[in-house]
Amino acid sequence: MTDQNIPVVILCGGMGTRLREETEFKPKPMVEIGGRPILWHIMKIYAHYGYRRFILCLGYKGNIIKDYFVTYEAMSNDFTIHLGQQNKLTYQSDHAEQNFEVTLVDTGLRTMTGGRVKRIERFIETDTVLVTYGDGLADLDIGELVNFHRSHGKLATLTASRPPSRYGILDLTDGGQILRFREKVQADWINGGFFVFDRGIFDYLDQNCVLEQEPLERLAAEGQLMAFRHEGFWIGMDTYREYEMLNRIWDSGQAPWKVW
Repeated sequence: MTDQNIPVVILCGGMGTRLREETEFKPKPMVEIGGRPILWHIMKIYAHYGYRRFILCLGYKGNIIKDYFVTYEAMSNDFTIHLGQQNKLTYQSDHAEQNFEVTLVDTGLRTMTGGRVKRIERFIETDTVLVTYGDGLADLDIGELVNFHRSHGKLATLTASRPPSRYGILDLTDGGQILRFREKVQADWINGGFFVFDRGIFDYLDQNCVLEQEPLERLAAEGQLMAFRHEGFWIGMDTYREYEMLNRIWDSGQAPWKVW
């Protein structure tokens, strides 16, 4: 199958407790950046590189995500509605999200990340699957990521990112004198999500596992996990502070992740 048939699995089921100001009434992937859910932004990144088949792993308040897509055409287009027995809806405009295929799967309220991926195995027909979180944005070249995964022949690739530290770094003497103050120093490499897996990943998963624990640890121990280094923009929207920052960036008109 061509690259375009590779599905993108997006983990949308978490409760987002650290963003309670926004997630009390909606799931975190539906928290809006610039008037659109962060989930929409993530899907637009993948679609820009030709990946338009999505599988959404739902959990907490998943019905809100279902409602969003069920009503997407009407909410995103001008239309004429004919009332009465011959009820008919005629769309008068076209939105930009053409030929998207979105499969919405209830993977359980409290299921862990690995369990959610395992529960959508029956929908995967390709040898490769893309997986990401429903709260992360990056100016990542998905095509380069997939090419890197294919080049090394291992089972799994994760995107390694180095976000700037949120705190200033102090170099201190034993007596407490500050020798150097460094603001916004880059942190160590972290798991930035944006995974590429061969379908053999499902052999490492069960219905209750945490993807970032035993499965990835085992893959690393077996030499089957590689890192695609991403030096550019990356952020995971974990807190209200990050939610506000992303909206400020979008409002500036210079959002790095807006590659479409």
